[in-house]
Amino acid sequence: MPIQFDSERQIFKLDSQTTSYVLQIGQYGYLLHLYYGALIPDTDLSYLSYTCTHASQLPRVEMDQPVYFSKDVHRMEYSCNGCGDFRGSALSILRSTGTPDTDIQYVSHKIYAGKPKLPGQPATYAAEDEADTLEILCKDHVSGAEVTLFYTVFSVCGAMTRHVVVRNGSDQPMELQRVLSACVDFHDANDMDFIHLYGNWGKERSFERSPLLHGTQSVASKRGCSSHAHNPFIALCSHDATEESGDAYGFNLVYTGNFLASAEMDSDGGARVLIGINPEGFSWRLEPGESFCAPEAVMVYSNEGLGGMSRIFHRLYRNNLCRGPWKNKERPILINNWEATYFKFDEEKLYDIAKTASELGIEMLVMDDGWFGSRDSARSGLGDWFVNENKIKGGLGRLTERVNALGMKFGIWFEPEMVSRDSELFRKHPEWALQTPCRHMSIARYQYVLDMSRPDVRDYLFDCIKNVMDNANIAYIKWDFNRSLTEAGSALLEANRQQEVFHRYVLGLYELLERILTAYPDLLLEGCASGGGRFDPAWLYYSPQFWTSDDTDAIERLYIQYGTSLCYPASTMGAHVSACPNHQVRRNTPLETRGNVAMAGTFGYELDLTKLTDEEKETVRRQCTDYHKYYDLIHNGDLYRLISPWKDHSRCAWSYVAADKSEALVTYVVIRGGVHERYYVRLAGLDADRRYRNETTGQVLAGSTWMNAGICIPEVLHDYDSRVYHLVAVD
Repeated sequence: MPIQFDSERQIFKLDSQTTSYVLQIGQYGYLLHLYYGALIPDTDLSYLSYTCTHASQLPRVEMDQPVYFSKDVHRMEYSCNGCGDFRGSALSILRSTGTPDTDIQYVSHKIYAGKPKLPGQPATYAAEDEADTLEILCKDHVSGAEVTLFYTVFSVCGAMTRHVVVRNGSDQPMELQRVLSACVDFHDANDMDFIHLYGNWGKERSFERSPLLHGTQSVASKRGCSSHAHNPFIALCSHDATEESGDAYGFNLVYTGNFLASAEMDSDGGARVLIGINPEGFSWRLEPGESFCAPEAVMVYSNEGLGGMSRIFHRLYRNNLCRGPWKNKERPILINNWEATYFKFDEEKLYDIAKTASELGIEMLVMDDGWFGSRDSARSGLGDWFVNENKIKGGLGRLTERVNALGMKFGIWFEPEMVSRDSELFRKHPEWALQTPCRHMSIARYQYVLDMSRPDVRDYLFDCIKNVMDNANIAYIKWDFNRSLTEAGSALLEANRQQEVFHRYVLGLYELLERILTAYPDLLLEGCASGGGRFDPAWLYYSPQFWTSDDTDAIERLYIQYGTSLCYPASTMGAHVSACPNHQVRRNTPLETRGNVAMAGTFGYELDLTKLTDEEKETVRRQCTDYHKYYDLIHNGDLYRLISPWKDHSRCAWSYVAADKSEALVTYVVIRGGVHERYYVRLAGLDADRRYRNETTGQVLAGSTWMNAGICIPEVLHDYDSRVYHLVAVD
């Protein structure tokens, strides 16, 4: 049984095939954390509970207790505020007395097969034979708060998920000030590094690794979305951890709103990791009998380094987070008209692009921004989701029929959560935008943010999208989001609930997405937020792919996609071949390299195909053929990052290895070439005892040789050149 309870020692042990997580009901009923790491056979780990005496000023539950116990010293399973634990708190409840002291103790528990759903929120899912769940009910006997801690173990893939539900069991209202999704206390963090993914528009998920220091290191968002600036992901790893060896712990929040992820190293050398909704700007009023469900946190441990950690995240998200028909179905190669035309297009221009695309093997045309209302620039039209027939004569129905007749699918761009100041919708319903009394409304990109917590706003948007979908054969929607939330107030909420707006906004967004996918179950939805500003697990529950970045330059994408791959699989990363010079950085790169880099994601094009030379068109045809040839290997294989651009700076390499080790695809890119250079790329993940043929050179070597000696690249490659090698097992 993956989850065991030793009633004599009061110890819970949660095992996957590769990991163990252990906690104990300690003295006075407090939950204590004992162990998280590689799989261990023993169940009696009570000796790991901290017992040494510390300074006298640290508060104890009782002065004359036979064994020293202080909540500020022991490794607490779910930390609370105001009752003796002075480290970062996972839970803080303002009770009816006006005081924030919170203190929970064990009451009961349940163990069962499978995994519960989170009401109204995205989360991983599992069949009864894939996962097991532990529920621990705790209670604050003074305030009446009932706190249920949920732990789900995915036995085969080695991941664990956590979430928390708080119920007001008293007869007085209470206010949640902090309710984070997971808390993990490490006994010894002296040799650990802290990893996070920072960035900006066009520079998302940049990799940064630094030693874990005394004090608190944290990343967060209070932008109303998970953001370009920081991803809701952190990792702790041993100093000596590499891609394929050493301890690595990853933490990821299944949430697309404001978040906090922190690691606090205390004076003893231990560390506390917290992850959940950002407490800044958040509170939630609970009336008697009401409950609040915090979003889900995903936890992964691997003793096979950062690569091992990543592959666990990838398998979990591909198999137990993404859903619907496009989870496993091969996705179409698309051409998006944005960088080809921007706002300057009409029906005939789109048709010309589609006709050329169909001849090259591309399978779907996506019409981007500018097809609706008075939208001829970013200054107007958002919210007016009706077709501009000055551009699309005869309406979308006619255009989609023409595109479908070419054997192609048709997709469309929306930005439903926004409204232009210059729009019919805003003139009619200015109160539908987020705003606070007597405060100037900040504007960005000439647009405001609609109040997604309002049912009438969601009803309007659903009806608009439904009208478009029902009058044209739409196979795909690109859902964009181009500014952060400011003046986050709702006209429908009373004053003591205004700090609920950020979270209510996110819940409203989830409700609308679920409603659309229920009405159109075959729809392929791709998320976007000025590029990758919402690339988080919550979105992958609704859309199996997300636009990784607006920066489509192939060399820039090496860094962006490397960082993204630390947690998210290739099957979720929108990646396109764009025009040269690149529209963001003005760099010229070979069409072959642009294709090789974009192939490490959900493949497509973002340029004017009608302007390509015959030679370039032939390259596109070959790229489309390769996409289908290698689709399963890239989208379902195991990723091995071979050379990091963040470390080498002159080259980058990665590979995908089939689950059965029968084949591998290796990609090598030169960032900065040199004179008379010869490189070797050592592979990883192959079967050491099998022999593999390099389909490019015909060379046959043992898997161990490819991994220990590597592929030799004897030719002189120049800046931005690339090569792809397909290895196939021959025995």
